[in-house]
Amino acid sequence: MRAVTIRAFGDPSGMELVDLPAPTPGHDQVVIRTEAIGVGGVDAVIRRGTLGAGHPVGMVLGSEVAGVVTEVGAEVDPVHVGRRVWAFTGTSGGYAEQALARIDDVVPIPEGLSSVDAVSLGSAATVAHFALAHAHVRAGETVLVRGAAGSIGIAAVQIATRQGASSVSVTTSSADRGQRLRELGATHVLDRAGVGAPDAPTEFDVVIDVAGGADVPRFIDLLAPNGRLVLVGAVAGFPPPDFGMRLMRSFQQSRSVATFSLASVDPGERDAVRAAQFDAAARGELRTVVDTVLPLAQAAEAHRQMDDGRVFGRIVLVP
Repeated sequence: MRAVTIRAFGDPSGMELVDLPAPTPGHDQVVIRTEAIGVGGVDAVIRRGTLGAGHPVGMVLGSEVAGVVTEVGAEVDPVHVGRRVWAFTGTSGGYAEQALARIDDVVPIPEGLSSVDAVSLGSAATVAHFALAHAHVRAGETVLVRGAAGSIGIAAVQIATRQGASSVSVTTSSADRGQRLRELGATHVLDRAGVGAPDAPTEFDVVIDVAGGADVPRFIDLLAPNGRLVLVGAVAGFPPPDFGMRLMRSFQQSRSVATFSLASVDPGERDAVRAAQFDAAARGELRTVVDTVLPLAQAAEAHRQMDDGRVFGRIVLVP
């Protein structure tokens, strides 16, 4: 099979299309003939080498795929063969014509939802749902989604709107992106520093931060009393080591900062939410946004576009 590996960590030129042996499922795994492969921010972070040890040269990038189950392990019911599914492959193994996944990390795709749309939604919308729950968002509260042009941010805007937020502000890099986010439910568009028009909110009950990086303290300062900032990503890097001083300097505001990873969610609850989101998308109640679809061989180009900040929604690879 063809797959994309990391020949050298750093810029996208270190990615390489190679031929590898077809995978054999372990006792609790399935083999999926991929129809669509999601390209995510975590893939870019791993490819850059900024996460440190644990990712060897020669690894296959990618964490989510959609396609058809072709083979199952010894402890997996053969009834799954032939089913179209979405799957989480871990932190590697997705950029390939065939992928392995544990059966516990597989969710059926309903009729009416394409494989491309499934990978644009599967991880991102579930993260957005539970990140908002982690922030204890209540109807009537003000929400800011930082880094809203990515697939997690796009889902968070829609979900916060459906949950009754009084306003859903977004940070983005252009008026065009801002207009597209308004069409998805955003009420105010701010620049990357969190500054908007005179009628935009200047403090927020909840900030969902997809970006991270050096500007995290700036967004802590935008929290209202009892406000909560939840970090769900680090595409801009890690926050500065002393970012907690912003909390201490506003001690009487009772602000808080939390991190969120989907790994902390009960698998049964996670999969139930993901299945419900797939159904909602198939009914047109939750919109998927695909920036572009590229051949697997152009995975490096997909990463160049992410690094350049040109992506709105999700890039999807197809074998």
